[in-house]
This record gives sequence, structure tokens and C-alpha cells, in this order.
Amino acid sequence: MAFVDQAEIEVKAGKGGDGIVSFRHEKFVAMGGPFGGDGGRGGSIIFKVDEGLRTLMDFRYNRHFKAQPGGNGGTKGMTGASSEDRYIKVPQGTTVKDADTGEVLGDLLENGQELLVAQGGRGGRGNIHFATSANPAPELSENGEPGIIRNLKLELKVLADVGLVGFPSAGKSTLLSVVSNAKPKVAAYHFTTLSPNIGMVRLDDERDFVMADLPGLIEGASQGIGLGFQFLRHVERTKVVLHLVDMSGIEGTDPYTQYRKILDELQQYDETILDRPQIVVPTKMDMPDSDENLAKFRKEIAAESGLPVQPMIVPISALTRDGTQELMRLTADMLATAPAPESYRTVDETITSEKTYDFKPENHDFTVVWSEESEQWIIGGSEVEKLFLMTNIQRDATIMRFGRQLRHMGVDDALRKAGAKDGDDVRISDSDFVFEFSD
Repeated sequence: MAFVDQAEIEVKAGKGGDGIVSFRHEKFVAMGGPFGGDGGRGGSIIFKVDEGLRTLMDFRYNRHFKAQPGGNGGTKGMTGASSEDRYIKVPQGTTVKDADTGEVLGDLLENGQELLVAQGGRGGRGNIHFATSANPAPELSENGEPGIIRNLKLELKVLADVGLVGFPSAGKSTLLSVVSNAKPKVAAYHFTTLSPNIGMVRLDDERDFVMADLPGLIEGASQGIGLGFQFLRHVERTKVVLHLVDMSGIEGTDPYTQYRKILDELQQYDETILDRPQIVVPTKMDMPDSDENLAKFRKEIAAESGLPVQPMIVPISALTRDGTQELMRLTADMLATAPAPESYRTVDETITSEKTYDFKPENHDFTVVWSEESEQWIIGGSEVEKLFLMTNIQRDATIMRFGRQLRHMGVDDALRKAGAKDGDDVRISDSDFVFEFSD
């Protein structure tokens, strides 16, 4: 199965059912009155974490998700059936964003965790709710509220305690295959790993942790070069970073130069990554020139003044397995005291489910525009469109109520201010509903 870690989808919650106009006609019940029931609630769209999923592959070809509408109200005050919510399974580590605004809606990390991404519309009220002493037999009802429609961007960041970073062919896949149960592809060419591989490491003292072999990094990855963000996105979740550096010198590259380039790319992408516990792992120590290159590398690291903390250096040879168990024990020790990745975020970046609400004066957002093409005034705006969709235009009483709602919002005053005159046609957004303005 291909590894897919990004997807864009559209979700559409169900519309609420329509309320109805009905009257009670029963023997021995004088002036029975209104008896129309409410519509049922439309289904919502809810994401739910399934630990059995590993990628966003399910969203590659299926990009539109729709919940069912609620049932219409019935006579005798009966409420229409509410539709079941639609649950969509996502893998652990999925971040959900609004594709249009960029707002982060949630970070799904725990198995079974749920996130409501599109609220179903409430059912419209039947005429049983509109009876008053002045109007005991109203012919008023509401259509159901439209369901929320959203474009979402999903990003999967692998959940691993330890992340292996380094240039291509630094030995990350080989190390993972030696110390864990993972079987990543290992070959003698760059970018063998095109997607994260995950393995479980178990030590003799019964400690265990999850390790991820992340795609090879090259200079400019923080600007999207090479595998770019496809790599860097996944390191955000890790608690401990193992920075692998090839000491063999086979390709004529300088180990210290490679080491600094990786640090620069990590810092440009997210400077908090450098604050996490890190072990520098010189690899391929079984090669002829590795010892000499390591001695030089240690001196250059010791002379480096730009590092916040002198890193721990643990040389290994994955081929002969020298140093690998010591490295795993030191990694487990670091994990025992390592803070959670979320602790490195600033207050503004932290995703929280708690929200505060401030009182704001009532402000109706709508637009009034003159169309030269149709010679009509056009009223737009989400609030106006929602009110119109909830208006049963088949009945005069509900149309009159819609007119009163527009007047309360200030639409009449806005039309006068814009220059509307008696007899001008006014259209609601993109609908076919047109009425005549009367000053």
C-alpha cells in the first residue's frame, strides 16, 4: 500500500428536516389548533481515530463525504427522524485543518478520539411553535437548517518516540532493520526510503519504544527541495532525535559539513526540534577511514560554539552491530525523561479544545450590490442565504416572516442607502427568488 500523508477532502453535513404546517381536526376537540411537527436533525461528519490505519490512502480517491438529511416533521406534532452521524476513520497522528482559512480544527492522537468537523443542520420548526394569542392558527413553518460544508486538509505525522534523521544513505534503514522488527528497503543508492518506516524496539530489560526511519534529508528541504516537507513534517512528533552521520567518506563528503546542514534545515523548519534530546550517531564505523574521520569530527564538534548543548556522540556499525545495543539503551534512558513534543509549542501554537467566548454586539454581515446585467439589486451574505434556505417560499406567511427578518437585519435601510427605489427588483444571492422593493 502506498504511503499517503496528505489529502484534501470536502465534507457536507446533512440538512435538517423541514417543519410542516398541520392542524388538529378531531371530534370533540374544539378549535384543535396547529399540530405540525419539527424536522429531524441532519447527520454530522465526525472523524474517529483507528489505530489500525497507517496512511491517508482512503482519501486519495474518495474526496467527498456527505451525511444524510433529517426527516421532515409529521402531523400530530411528530418530529421527523434525526439522521445518524457519519463517522470517518483516520490514522493516529492526523492533523485536521480548514483548507480555506488555515485554521487547525484538531490534532487526533489517541485511538478512538473523535473530532466533529461538520455540524448537521437542526430541524425546522413546525407551525405548532408559532401559535400566539394574536395568531392562534399560524400557517408558519421553517425549512431545515443547511448542514455545514467544509473543505479540509488532512496531514499525517507519524507517531514515533524516536526519529532517525540524516542525509540519504547515512544508514538509517539499516539501523532500523537491525534493532527492531521493521523490514525497510535497504539499498546502495540515495532515497531508498521514500516514506517513513516504523519499527518497535524491545530491549533486554523489557523497555520498548517506537522508532521511525524518516526519508533522507538534503540541503534546502525546509524550502521543499527533495522530499522536503514530506520528511520534516514527521519529525515534529518525535521525543528523541538520532542524527546519523556517515563516517565512511566514500562519496567524498565531509561528515561535519553534512551534520551542520541537517541542523540548519531542522532549525529553519522548526527551531524547537533542536531543543529536543538528541544523540549524534556516526555510522559505518567498519569502513577503513571511519576512525580517522570520527576523530576529526569530534574535534570539530568540540570547537563548535553555535550549539546550545554539546551533543552525545555514540558511534556504531549497523553491519557488525557494534555499538547498536548501547545506543538503544541510551535512547531509552533519554525517552524516560524527554518531554512530550507538544510542550515545545508556544502558547499561540498549542492546539486546545477549550474555547473562550466574548460578548460581541449584534452585527449582521450582508452585501447589497446593483447588477447592471440583470438590473436588479442582489442581497448576499451567509446569514441572508441561511435564512432564505430555511424559509418555505410556498406559503405567504413564511415569506412575510422572511421579509420581517430582513428588515430587522437592516437590509431595507441598506437598500435605501444604496439608492433603491420603489418597484426595484431585489434578488437573494444566486437564487431565483425575486421580490419588489417597497419604500
